[in-house]
Amino acid sequence: MGRLIVIEGLDGSGKGTQAALLLKRLRESGKDVFEIDLPNYADNSSALVKMYLAGEMGNRPGDVNAFAASTFFAVDRYASFKKFWSKEYESGKIIVANRYTTSNACHQMTKLEKKGWDSFLSWLFDFEYVKLGIPEPDCVVFLDMPVETSQKLLEKRYNNDESKKDVHERDIDYLNHCRDAAIYACEKLGWKRIVCAEGGEPKSVEKISDLVFQTISEYI
Repeated sequence: MGRLIVIEGLDGSGKGTQAALLLKRLRESGKDVFEIDLPNYADNSSALVKMYLAGEMGNRPGDVNAFAASTFFAVDRYASFKKFWSKEYESGKIIVANRYTTSNACHQMTKLEKKGWDSFLSWLFDFEYVKLGIPEPDCVVFLDMPVETSQKLLEKRYNNDESKKDVHERDIDYLNHCRDAAIYACEKLGWKRIVCAEGGEPKSVEKISDLVFQTISEYI
């Protein structure tokens, strides 16, 4: 089997950029790698995800409960694995994932009282890794970008057009709770947390890339 490296983070944290840079560096070092980007918006499997994020099931994240929303994303991941990268993983390639099951741990767990977080994580990982049978990550890197900093980056991405934000991106309180949940998961599950800002300003893309590469080196 291959290795599954997950780049995780909240909206605007630079996950896509860092996943692409990691892929490039691994290839330059002679590694056989394959990139996946989740949710897979180009595939029909993401239909429920797109409906949820567009607000068709409610204008706030909590309008769809943690378990229902998690299954939307899980089905998309299962389809992605079966259709697009199971052979690459089984042949021994390194898979670099921009988001994965870990996103549900960050985003959906916050819909529950904290006393239910551990049982939710147990349900989530059993559902996806055991019952659905998709691979469990070898390493999860959480890009910890403070919400106020990531919001500035999102504003640049969307040219200050708030209408372009999905139901997660526009809810600041929700995103702050998600960051709390992610830090909890880092401590409980051994995710690798990379602090991506200093003094309210993001670290350079190159600096973060160096930290990501150093972090995942022992797993490849």
